Amino acid sequence: MAKAIEITPEIVAEHGLTPEEYQIILDRLGRAPNMNELGIFSVMWSEHCSYKSSRRHLGKFLTKGPRVIQGPGENAGVIDIDDGDAIIFKMESHNHPSYIEPYQGAATGVGGIMRDVFTMGARPIALMNALRFGEPTHSKTKTLVSGVIAGIGGYGNCVGVPTVGGETNFHKGYNGNILVNAMCVGLARADKVFYSAAKGVGNPIFYVGSKTGRDGIHGATMASAEFDDDSEEKRPTVQVGDPFTEKLLIEACMELMATDAIIAIQDMGAAGLTSSSVEMADKGGVGIELNLDDVPQREEGMTAYEMMLSESQERMLMVIQPGKEQLAFDIFHKWELDVAQIGVTTDTGRLVLNHKGDVVCDIPISPLADDAPNYDRPHVPTDKRDEVKAETIALTDLNAALKTMIGSPDLASRRWIWEQYDRHVMADTVDSSQSGGDAAIVRIHGKNKAVAITTDVTPRYCYADPHEGGKQCVAETWRNLTCVGADPIAITDCLNFGNPERPEIMGQFVGCVEGMNEACRALDYPVVSGNVSLYNETNGQAIPPTPAVGGVGLIPDLQHFATLAGAKEGDALILIGETTGWIGSSIYLREVGGSEDGAPPPVDLALEKLNGDYVRQLIRARRVHAAHDCSDGGLLIAATEMAMSSGIGLQIDRPAGNMALSGWYFGEDQARYLLAVDENSVNPILSTADGKGIKASRIGTFKGGRMTSNDGLDLALSDIRAIYEAWFPALMES
Repeated sequence: MAKAIEITPEIVAEHGLTPEEYQIILDRLGRAPNMNELGIFSVMWSEHCSYKSSRRHLGKFLTKGPRVIQGPGENAGVIDIDDGDAIIFKMESHNHPSYIEPYQGAATGVGGIMRDVFTMGARPIALMNALRFGEPTHSKTKTLVSGVIAGIGGYGNCVGVPTVGGETNFHKGYNGNILVNAMCVGLARADKVFYSAAKGVGNPIFYVGSKTGRDGIHGATMASAEFDDDSEEKRPTVQVGDPFTEKLLIEACMELMATDAIIAIQDMGAAGLTSSSVEMADKGGVGIELNLDDVPQREEGMTAYEMMLSESQERMLMVIQPGKEQLAFDIFHKWELDVAQIGVTTDTGRLVLNHKGDVVCDIPISPLADDAPNYDRPHVPTDKRDEVKAETIALTDLNAALKTMIGSPDLASRRWIWEQYDRHVMADTVDSSQSGGDAAIVRIHGKNKAVAITTDVTPRYCYADPHEGGKQCVAETWRNLTCVGADPIAITDCLNFGNPERPEIMGQFVGCVEGMNEACRALDYPVVSGNVSLYNETNGQAIPPTPAVGGVGLIPDLQHFATLAGAKEGDALILIGETTGWIGSSIYLREVGGSEDGAPPPVDLALEKLNGDYVRQLIRARRVHAAHDCSDGGLLIAATEMAMSSGIGLQIDRPAGNMALSGWYFGEDQARYLLAVDENSVNPILSTADGKGIKASRIGTFKGGRMTSNDGLDLALSDIRAIYEAWFPALMES
């Protein structure tokens, strides 16, 4: 055993452990840990690795379904898309690192999420992201935006995986903590999915990929703590990525996976060699013994502590079939990657580490994994807000309001972003959602089917009413997939919140999770993977609750899908769903009314399913030329986006009634869709909807080059587009 070093309360606190947690460690071990053991406990019991504040609530989620092959608990979720094909996908956060060092933080977030997917046997086919930045006028915003976008594009483009969509929003609540959530989707054969359980005793353990350095040490611990004024000092805990090595690692792993050599495989992500070895041992019900002298090292004199806690990128841990060692060596040498046999599985149920002739760690596996703390944090519900009546929000100039809205930070074009991403590498991107569409469409290579992918969340709703906001973020991804004609199958999530030790923040978390779960169950739309990111706050100021959702669906026949673009001259504009003029928590209320007040729109999940199923039926019947859901900004913004995408103007005919103009044009009622359809389809669509009990009406016609309405709207589409396209370049060039 390594020479004992006195573990003081200060050292315990520096490792992010409470006195009570340290006492549990003493009880479990029957002795004081050494520094190596303390470091291992600290990262495995960090919020980032143990989910100690969220596990009991995550257990509420619907996680099973007819197409679910693997739900939560593995590196990523797995769903069946027919013909022996499987889609493997997950979303994760890299928030704290991206705030401290935006380029590398975002780049390594992309690299890490790809490893989660290809470690299960899938070739990555698409990347998405969900980004949140502070106020556009904040001193750090431009630098953070520039670095994060460059990091995402630089890594994905170099590896050769298309970034096909995402969302980027701005709010003062993210001034001190930006959010960088990365999602990867991969394609595998359903009978060739690889798992992380290190089953069997006496099997060789292989380290493959890049050498281990000192970058990223305590990265998992940093991701489980609040920021303060000294957060810049945490820069050394940010990892450094190499996309070209990642590309080699993908190809080498794919080649080895084509053999029968792999028993188990795990990405070295958060907490590096520690988490990968412990998780593999725990899932396989075995012990692990490692010889750290054999770990490929990038720097001289690395200690056992540094090697176990390093988060150097592009590394994997594998358990290999005995007798297949040389095959593994040959393949990784061929791809010019480091490879070493560093240990063996045992029957002890313990993690044993040897370094320079000493046993420097000998602790049981179970307290590190399933036996980690599982807190029932006190939580209080968010106070309900009053409804804001649209009649109290005057709309005197529709032209001015539309120009203000379309050029606002959350609605303006993201072209400046998506032009930095390669959206079409691999040549299977049918349509990307970068240019305003509802979901990206990626063809299954060589086949006439595709997956649809989207990410979404509306933090202002979640802040106003966590339960309703949780329902809405799931329902909106379901609508986004429906808009392209896909059958929604499953979701991944990235749950971003503040400090869970504050009851009001924990109340936001619980409310959102319960709302999300309600929506998942009502829509038969299970959660198959995800990530929790807590302590997103600086000096006690938490971010708005942001449970980002990534949805995946199947388009079984690429002859039957829709996009945002596609309306033709003379097409009718059909509104599916009911408009009540809900203006509370809306972008209109914020951007034009100068207020963020009011309850968010209610989400009727039965209505979501009824309306969405009908829209999908119409798309499959080829009745729809273009489709779009009504969400941020309401009906007029959705209609304008359709017009800009098709290049054809719109005459909007608001039905007679007493509804306030602000509510009808910019209210954010849920369960609504806009459809561009041929004139001959109007009556059949409306009559069938009526028979199903669905609200449907014709509200306009695509024609000419102007946006007009019977309420005085009259703007050239080219002028609207100029405003729409100008905001982001103006921000970044100012």
